Amino acid sequence: MRLKSYLGIFFLLLVFSSCINPPDDFPSVPQIVFKSLEYAPTAGADSLIISLRFQDAEGDLGLSSTDDDPPFQDVDFQRDSQGKLITYSTRPTEAPSYNPIDWLVNPIINNLVVKDTVWVKQNPNQFNIFLRFFIKRNGQFKEFKWQDPPFYTTFNGRFPRILTSEEGQAVEGDIRYGMLSSGWEAIFRTDTIRVDVSIQDRALNRSNEVSSPEVTLKQITR
Repeated sequence: MRLKSYLGIFFLLLVFSSCINPPDDFPSVPQIVFKSLEYAPTAGADSLIISLRFQDAEGDLGLSSTDDDPPFQDVDFQRDSQGKLITYSTRPTEAPSYNPIDWLVNPIINNLVVKDTVWVKQNPNQFNIFLRFFIKRNGQFKEFKWQDPPFYTTFNGRFPRILTSEEGQAVEGDIRYGMLSSGWEAIFRTDTIRVDVSIQDRALNRSNEVSSPEVTLKQITR
């Protein structure tokens, strides 16, 4: 079970296109270039859309819905010294208080439902696109962490496999990654924000991280 959105407010949407082209100088580690950041308000949920240009020598970009075996599993279940699952009632002192990121209720483990609340650690490699948000206050940017209370969520996500074959082939193209929320304006208002983004291939090579310009929602509204 991937991280769920707080109160159902947040959703993920991806639009992807690419062209395959095998030049000799494409990087083995994915490389990305920032293209644009747009805000599209609607009568329903509003979209914050970031666009990137990418290049990769092997074309091993993207994860399918069936890519859930290690190293792409959602979570790692925490166990005690005897190998038993750590539940909320048996949690050690260092375990966090209940929240929907660190604890799963009635998870399915080895095709069986465990009727309890089990301590987990999120596996970052379940995702292949990573977003960090920053708000400028008093001239300095401070990271706005969605995973912290009260939201307990993430805008990290997955884009689908670019190539259907496992045979390596250089690829380049554009990713438009949209994040739907009814709360953008309530949270960021007239603040100056910045969004940093990176991607990762299936060999777990993390790309360079690129940043949007410093903007307000009003400045990027389309």
